Amino acid sequence: MTTTASSPLHEVSLPVEGMTCAACVSRVERHLGRADGVAQASVNLATERATVRYDPARIDRAGLVKAIEAAGYEVPVEPAAAEAADERLAGERTRAAERRELLWSALAATGIGVAMMAVTLWPGGVPWPMERVNVWMLAPATFVQFVLGRGFLLRAARGLRHGELTMDTLVSLGTLAAYGYSLVVTLLPEDMMEAGLSGETYYDSAAVIVGLVLLGRWLEARARGQAAGAVRALLRLRPTTARVLRDGREADVPLDQVRVGDLVRVRPGDRVPVDGEIVEGASAVDESTLTGESVPVEKGAGDAAIAGTLNASGSFVMRATRVGSETTLAQIVRLVELAQGSKPPIQRVADAVTGWFVPVVVGLAALAFAGWLLVGPEPRLPFALSAAIAVLIIACPCAMGLATPTAIMVGTGKGAEAGILVRDGLALEAAERISVVVLDKTGTLTRGTPALVATLPVGLAPDQVLRLAAAVERGSEHPLAEAVVAGAETRSITIPAAHGFDSEPGRGVSAWVEGRQVVVGTAAFLAEGGVDVAMLEPRAVEQAAAGRTPVLVAIGGRPAGVLALADPVKPESAEAVRRLQSAGVDVWMITGDRREVAAAVGAVVGIGPDRILAEVRPADKAARVAELQRGGRVAMVGDGVNDAPALAQADVGIAIGTGADVAVEASDVTLVGDDLRAVASALALSRATMRTIRQNLGWAFGYNVLLIPVAAGLAYPLTGWLLSPALAAAAMALSSVSVVTNSLRLRRFRTA
Repeated sequence: MTTTASSPLHEVSLPVEGMTCAACVSRVERHLGRADGVAQASVNLATERATVRYDPARIDRAGLVKAIEAAGYEVPVEPAAAEAADERLAGERTRAAERRELLWSALAATGIGVAMMAVTLWPGGVPWPMERVNVWMLAPATFVQFVLGRGFLLRAARGLRHGELTMDTLVSLGTLAAYGYSLVVTLLPEDMMEAGLSGETYYDSAAVIVGLVLLGRWLEARARGQAAGAVRALLRLRPTTARVLRDGREADVPLDQVRVGDLVRVRPGDRVPVDGEIVEGASAVDESTLTGESVPVEKGAGDAAIAGTLNASGSFVMRATRVGSETTLAQIVRLVELAQGSKPPIQRVADAVTGWFVPVVVGLAALAFAGWLLVGPEPRLPFALSAAIAVLIIACPCAMGLATPTAIMVGTGKGAEAGILVRDGLALEAAERISVVVLDKTGTLTRGTPALVATLPVGLAPDQVLRLAAAVERGSEHPLAEAVVAGAETRSITIPAAHGFDSEPGRGVSAWVEGRQVVVGTAAFLAEGGVDVAMLEPRAVEQAAAGRTPVLVAIGGRPAGVLALADPVKPESAEAVRRLQSAGVDVWMITGDRREVAAAVGAVVGIGPDRILAEVRPADKAARVAELQRGGRVAMVGDGVNDAPALAQADVGIAIGTGADVAVEASDVTLVGDDLRAVASALALSRATMRTIRQNLGWAFGYNVLLIPVAAGLAYPLTGWLLSPALAAAAMALSSVSVVTNSLRLRRFRTA
């Protein structure tokens, strides 16, 4: 795989039709990987998609499609973005129809096979010559083999044309061997008798094998459809129309015709069609489908409304700010699909095995045939044939191919239902091994919306200190600065203009107001500017001890007062910390705030002073996280914007409280709501998912290691056990179904 160093890589997700097992996945990945310009290719059997990172200067989408087609598979045409959600649902309906056809084919083939088996096992023997019975069985057996089982044969032939062996190759070889031997017995009964062979046929076994394998495929497809239920559920949250106000009139228009800036009315019981800001009216909005929050949220003018949420009571008018693929709901669907199509590092084990699995099985079947043909009991040929067919049928790379992706599909889908969006399989596996969680204070442990609660002046009137401080803070976007400005406006104070604004992130700001320099910030910041802060320190310490944030003010180089701001702790923060600690996680707090304020918050939520990193500049947070990583794997929890360096440094970055602004690139895990308890749920979900993956892989590998020797007849000399081809088919189907069913148990996982 080659790329040019100067060209930025693009990423695309392509649907792939025709894959049936892990060997198919390996083949598509190999063909894509050999294409010039492809940097990385990952194919997911459960989602039937290929995710490719490539250099657009070397290869385009058409070239990627050709590489997949060269492997023997199809890439269906996908819809435009505006139609994507509808097309996904239409695709699900198509898959449902395919599953019904698969089920009927499975039942028909199994029924025919069982009927033929009943004839051969007729008590006292059938009242007709076996030669005639075999002729009667030929037609239904041929129908099963070449009509109901044609999919196996076509896919196997396609693979052989490309020099590849797959699960369909194994099924086709096994059933064709049984059918072919029986056909010879039927057409040349006397020659077979002269050769010392019985007139027994395997039509019933071949038909039952086709039926049971088809039944297994149906069960797999049904279970995979259930695993993908999270995306379907999210897509159903999207209404098909919106009630738009244009030219003084209201009209229902198709959703894809809504534009940014349109006014949209949302009535009681309606789902919000797009993201926007409420401009008129008020209501309680149920956001549980996206955030996991069970209590409806009161909304009014100025508040955000998120697409897909349910208007529970009143009517309101909103101005559309995000439509189509830019809405929160669309981003969540896209993120869930990316996560479900990704691979964790543990998948490398299965990928390494499946690359050589099918050829090895074919070789083992050939050895079993040759061995029993040489030393087996009489009649040797049927005995050897039965053992070889059993080996071909019982081997199951499908289980190995489904072990990881089905668990990821269910796990990430379950997380999405609770507002926990996992970026990919790598993040999911990394989250399992987290031993340290670092929590940002503002906006994570606290509400993140501080308010001015007191002005403590020195030698000036309180409003005069607040007036000048607000003039400087109006140039800052920091939440504390906004609180100071809002406090002045609430008190109807006229804020003058400021000039020469300067800012030092995490420390303070300064500007010239009415001919005097005004400095607002920490004690250290003021002291470095030559201000004697001794008169302000006692008041600052007193406010900090009370859990408030003191902001010091100097005017004209002299101390002027202290502004006290309070950022209340979220009511669920203490419980969230307890849950993490009870799970064996070492919980730390990091903040740029004063130690006294941080200690007060820590006392409320249950984080001891020895686990608090205070007065840390934003630029230094990443370094402090790196120090903690020396003792274990660290997750950093922050707002996804101000804490970006620390989130990137951590083994797992968790962005919390992003609401309608889902930043896919900002973190490994994104929490749509602002409930900190979801962090513990995210870590618990990752552990449950990875535990399920290991169980699945253990079953898939163990199944083949134990049963392939039994199918080959190695236990026969000691126990007299032989595995019939029909039972081998049943066991093979059970292995894949058991893996998928085990993954579906994750749907019972309970989040906070």
